[in-house]
Amino acid sequence: MSDAVPSAPPPPSLGKLFWVFLVMGATSLGGGVVAYLRTGLVVRQRWLDDVSFVELLSISQTLPGLNATNMSILVGDRLRGGMGALVATLGMCLPGASLMIVAGFLYGAGGDGPWSKAFLHGIAAGAVGLILVVLVQLGAKTLKTFADYVFVAATAVAVAFFKVPVPYAL
Repeated sequence: MSDAVPSAPPPPSLGKLFWVFLVMGATSLGGGVVAYLRTGLVVRQRWLDDVSFVELLSISQTLPGLNATNMSILVGDRLRGGMGALVATLGMCLPGASLMIVAGFLYGAGGDGPWSKAFLHGIAAGAVGLILVVLVQLGAKTLKTFADYVFVAATAVAVAFFKVPVPYAL
């Protein structure tokens, strides 16, 4: 009988990494993408645990650019190195870039109408809802003490009401 610790599962193929990020990039909305990334990477694929996800999310939020793009780079690199970072980033960005090109052409052809405005307001409302989901999911897993909640509240108040830039508030 061996006392060896079972080895970690092999990393996903580059094709699987591209596909998962392509699907997430094509089916996620705005600021709510963090909740969606957590569900995809932690719950569905089990490529990360919650602690690793929060660590990578913290890094991605300190970097310039979009959280989703930064997370795709960090996760791809962690799982498959430089090529993993490249294919994950391509997968994440390709749907949005394609959609924005099409949306730009459509908007230029008369997108300032009431239907367009109603659609954009609906997307904004959906993004706010997804952000609240992230707040509840990650908060339940990472906030343990009363002091944790005080720091979260103080940061939110500083940014929302006193217009303190996020890096300074953190």
